[in-house]
Amino acid sequence: MAMTEEEKVFKDPVHGYIYVHHPVIWDLINTREMQRLRRIRQLGTTYLAYPGGDHSRFSHSLGVYEVVRQIISAFDRNGYEWPHAFDVLAMVSGLLHDVGHAPFSHALETFLGTRHERWTVRIIEDPATEVHQVLERVRPGFSREVSAVLRKDHPEKLVVSLVSSQLDADRLDYLMRDSIATGVDYGKFDLARIIRIMRPYRGRIVVRRSGIHTVEAYLLARYFMYWQVYFHPVSRAGEVLLRAILERAEAVLGQNPDPYVPHPALAQFFRRAMDVRNFLALDDSVLLTAFNLWRDHADPILKDLTRRFLDRDLFQDLPLTTRDPETLAAIREVVAEAGYDPAFYCLIDETATVYYDYYLGNQSTPKEDDQAVWLYDRDEDRLIEMSSVSRPIQAIAEESRGVRRLYVPKEIWRDPPLRARIRALSQWEEGGA
Repeated sequence: MAMTEEEKVFKDPVHGYIYVHHPVIWDLINTREMQRLRRIRQLGTTYLAYPGGDHSRFSHSLGVYEVVRQIISAFDRNGYEWPHAFDVLAMVSGLLHDVGHAPFSHALETFLGTRHERWTVRIIEDPATEVHQVLERVRPGFSREVSAVLRKDHPEKLVVSLVSSQLDADRLDYLMRDSIATGVDYGKFDLARIIRIMRPYRGRIVVRRSGIHTVEAYLLARYFMYWQVYFHPVSRAGEVLLRAILERAEAVLGQNPDPYVPHPALAQFFRRAMDVRNFLALDDSVLLTAFNLWRDHADPILKDLTRRFLDRDLFQDLPLTTRDPETLAAIREVVAEAGYDPAFYCLIDETATVYYDYYLGNQSTPKEDDQAVWLYDRDEDRLIEMSSVSRPIQAIAEESRGVRRLYVPKEIWRDPPLRARIRALSQWEEGGA
């Protein structure tokens, strides 16, 4: 693969500079599909909790490409056996791994019922997209090679592991980037040293055992970011409200597009009849424009929900320890008695709906290599699963706790009798939130 005539660089808060040498990378960056990611927030509704957390999927995608590039360079410097014929494939896959994100990133995946990975593959393989056309200029069928990496069924498992595993370029970038953007220190770790101790070994990416404490810091960062940022109650309040808005809008507007549907693609969105072209027309700005229209809609529920979202008048959260259907029905009755439709004003959120995760070791699906972080013991020439030799990580891996939260309007929570009834039904104790 030829190099660009002149090295291209992006100034970046995580990596200092992001370097582009290959024409295909530069051409992909400048496609319509990649530039769309500038208009999609990386962290969805997290900016409602952390004002600085409004960075884009575009910056993260560049960052993942850069981490892949740095790792391959480190392998080369250290003399590790790495299939250099796949260098460009790995870097391209890292760059394009999130090109199929919907508006507000993961927040809409539950509503759509389709993961962004599937849209990514559809976009890459659609002959009408600029991304596809750039890839096919590399060589015929190259777009399918990239899709195979992102589907995790490419025969070169080292490339797959570099882009998608428990210690991959995706996580290495987003933890640092999200931590810096939100202003928290939980997600920071020694990225340079992580890259130094990584190596390919028998078809997977592993780390030298001598770097165990550096890897511990990385896995602890994932754990703290999960509970303090990704599952933050205010961020999740924004997400459950966003889903309620879309469900109400679908019921009110889905079959009768009117001036309150500001973009044709949004009408297809509510009909669940989107093709790639319509999907790519959607971004955060389209939804926010719609929300600004809907806050004046005649439907009182749609009007109220969008006002709450735009004005950050979010629902109150409280822990929900019961799963009893009769108890949940009783809570909904309280909400209805207060004058609110419980379908839109009594919402439940749980950890299972959060895309991000923390390390659970090799226990959940032990047959899948990407479920474990492997340490390489050079003296014994063997691999050791991380949590088996690290007490802090073992404790995290064994925790696997699930959390459920109930969200109701703050007006209900501010009413002492209603608050007392919901608190008793949810089995929440004062001081437990």
